[in-house]
Amino acid sequence: MSNKLYIAIPLLDEYDNINLIFRNLESQTYKNFKLIVCVNQPDIWWDDSSKIDICEQNIKSIDLINKLASDNNINCTIIDKASKGKGWQGKNIGVGWARKTIMDHIALSASDEDIIVSLDADTYFKHNYFAVIHNHFANNPQIETISIPYYHPQNSDKEASRAILRYEIYMRYYFLNMVRIGSPYAFSALGSAISFRYRALKKIGGFSPKKSGEDFYFIQKMIKYKPIGNWLEEKVYPAARFSDRVSFGTGPAMIKGNAGNWESYPLYPIALFDKIKAFFDLIPQLYTNNIDTPIDAFWKDKDSKDTVFEKLRKNNKDLQHFTKAVHDYFDGLRTLQFLKANYNTDNEEANLIEFLNTDFANKIDARLLINFSFNDSSLGQLDAVRDFMVDLEDKYRKQISNS
Repeated sequence: MSNKLYIAIPLLDEYDNINLIFRNLESQTYKNFKLIVCVNQPDIWWDDSSKIDICEQNIKSIDLINKLASDNNINCTIIDKASKGKGWQGKNIGVGWARKTIMDHIALSASDEDIIVSLDADTYFKHNYFAVIHNHFANNPQIETISIPYYHPQNSDKEASRAILRYEIYMRYYFLNMVRIGSPYAFSALGSAISFRYRALKKIGGFSPKKSGEDFYFIQKMIKYKPIGNWLEEKVYPAARFSDRVSFGTGPAMIKGNAGNWESYPLYPIALFDKIKAFFDLIPQLYTNNIDTPIDAFWKDKDSKDTVFEKLRKNNKDLQHFTKAVHDYFDGLRTLQFLKANYNTDNEEANLIEFLNTDFANKIDARLLINFSFNDSSLGQLDAVRDFMVDLEDKYRKQISNS
């Protein structure tokens, strides 16, 4: 059966990317889709001389989208949160609200088996992308959500290329270590690389808006409902650009990193991940007894930790349900909080090299790591390390998605 795809794209100051969006859409071999865009900004920007150009660009975007949708016979709905008097009011602002607004609109007409494809305006994808997504869901009825593989192409801006390679290595390092320790929260959070069935969105109670990091919290919520897929035969290709459209994510990370500040995106020592793995291994014992664990420092004191596990034992009838409850409690956010709280070094290159020399990483060719430095290595060397990690990640994405 051919299910409809809803293509969800938030837009803020993206006039220059509108033609890219429609080239991507026009090239698709799978045609049963509807485009939903939310062109948005805070309404008060109309009264801010430093923001008025963005407001005017957004109105131009609406006009261009209408024209290109008509010219290319593309089923399209524009949600106007940009015209004066229609923009965001008060604290309800940002890409999280744009995505929620799109999802709420889709809910008015979607059926349970319809598929939502979340994208960003600057993202390229190949002509069979929609077909591959549709077929993957059709052939894998147990999958409700896919965190889709991604790849940031380099561009002519050498500073942007260096920044995105550093950021992408960080993301892949984190993902691969989460796979290595067996965490159910091994995923990459990119708003341009998520697809899911509409029924899954209903099951989790819809999309919860966040000012930033909305994609992370959304996938985490999906995982607590049902394990997600991490593999697709196609990738998305987001642009590598300095952008402050959101307060957290790729663009802001590149801006901070280009200024020499990567403290929010460290490559945590693998020993810290190993402590979490050792904690996971103790879950069967925690089901029957209060015991010491390698991550006890996460709790303020032993009593609070014991109280948590006593409650989880009481509310779960067997080890299987208890194990899921532990993972629901010590989720992706708490995992990250533990890592941050216990990280006290900045030897990023040494942490990466240690990981890449593990059996899990298939021991990278040592020549790729000669005098490796995020600041001083050539773009070619950084790109080679990134590509090695892409291949490694693809291998494990396939593996965990088929398990």
